[in-house]
Amino acid sequence: MGIKIAVIDGKGGGLGKAICEKISEVMKEDTRLYALGTNAAATMAMMKGGAGDGATGENAICHMSGQVDIIVGSVAVLVADSMMGEISPKIAAAVAGSEAEKLLLPLQKCGINVVGVKEMSMNDMLAEIKKEISKRL
Repeated sequence: MGIKIAVIDGKGGGLGKAICEKISEVMKEDTRLYALGTNAAATMAMMKGGAGDGATGENAICHMSGQVDIIVGSVAVLVADSMMGEISPKIAAAVAGSEAEKLLLPLQKCGINVVGVKEMSMNDMLAEIKKEISKRL
């Protein structure tokens, strides 16, 4: 079986959908792309973006974080109570403690400023995610 990739997002799922679209462009046939949403709207948006399977909620995210090879999302997935409270302490701990490689976007709007990281447009960050996933497939 190929690489298993989870995209984690909340709120409306717009970022997760855009990530899924970029990953879908480079996926191989045996790659599995999972949409893990903190709510149903986020999960559905990511499914529309190309994820092959999806699940919603804290338990699903915590469980699947230990089942995948790569986790993709905003750096906010590591911070309890981020995304307007949608990232629970359990989700943050499960993602941080997962053995999966994490490819995280340093979005400043989540209240976390990663010092030393150059500011990039969303399109440039998505292109970087696509490039990094391509290297691993």
